[in-house]
Amino acid sequence: MRAVWLREFGGPEVLVAEDTPDPVAGPGQALIEVAFANITFVETQIRAGAGPFKVELPTIPGNGVGGVVTSVGTGADRGLIGKRVVGGTGGSGGYAELAVVDAGGIFEVPDGMDLDSAVALLADGRTAMLMAGAVDLRSGERVLVEAAAGGVGTLLVQLARAAGAKVVAAAGGTRKVELARDLGADVAVDYREPDWTERVREAVEEVDVVFDGVGGAIGRSAFELLGLGGRMISFGLASGEWANISGEVAADRGVTLVRPVMTPEKMRSLTERALAEAAAGRLRPVIGQRFPLDRAAEAHAAMQARTTVGKTLLEVR
Repeated sequence: MRAVWLREFGGPEVLVAEDTPDPVAGPGQALIEVAFANITFVETQIRAGAGPFKVELPTIPGNGVGGVVTSVGTGADRGLIGKRVVGGTGGSGGYAELAVVDAGGIFEVPDGMDLDSAVALLADGRTAMLMAGAVDLRSGERVLVEAAAGGVGTLLVQLARAAGAKVVAAAGGTRKVELARDLGADVAVDYREPDWTERVREAVEEVDVVFDGVGGAIGRSAFELLGLGGRMISFGLASGEWANISGEVAADRGVTLVRPVMTPEKMRSLTERALAEAAAGRLRPVIGQRFPLDRAAEAHAAMQARTTVGKTLLEVR
């Protein structure tokens, strides 16, 4: 099979596609003929040897995959063979034509749903569902979504809108701002502009909820927009660092820092809900760009340059 290897940390060019021996499903595992592999911003940080997550080299990056089950190991359900599924590899092995996953942790793709959409929702869908539920979105609230044109952000804009909230989208660059507006944001601002918080205040005065997908200075500025009783929850660190707001500072402002816990049971339930909502047409993952497997380095370069929108996928077959 073809697979993309990471043998040293560095720039996107260290990702190299090579012919690799086919993996075999072990006990309780399933082998997937991969059609699409998910790429996340965190994986670009892992490749660079930065960020909070460390891996041992050499490795085949990639976690979320979707395709058809071709075989299963002992103890796994043979009824899965031939099914269209999505699943996680556990953190490595996804950028490949064949991937081994835990058979008990995969999800059948609903009838009528495109496989690429299911892959795009695998991680981002459950994350967005978790975030939206944890802050208890209410109709009429003013909700600020940072990184609103990203994979999770585009879903949060839709979920907040569906809950009846007034949505303020913050994104970096004109293209991303327009995408957030197209998804239903009532107010959309470019957080690369120095006066972006002033523009938010002019539009809504203050906000009740902040979904922090950037962290760093942007996240801290968004925190200052929260009014009494506001809630802030973090789902990403596109800036490379968390917002680093202490519980004491938040309490002094009358703001709650929401920190949800994701259990295996909740992860499965939220993933199934996200897939069901998308299959019913109530949630739409935005797939902004696709790259062939052999061009994984280009995909990483585009994400690192902040030129991507929505979800980035590798088209494997």
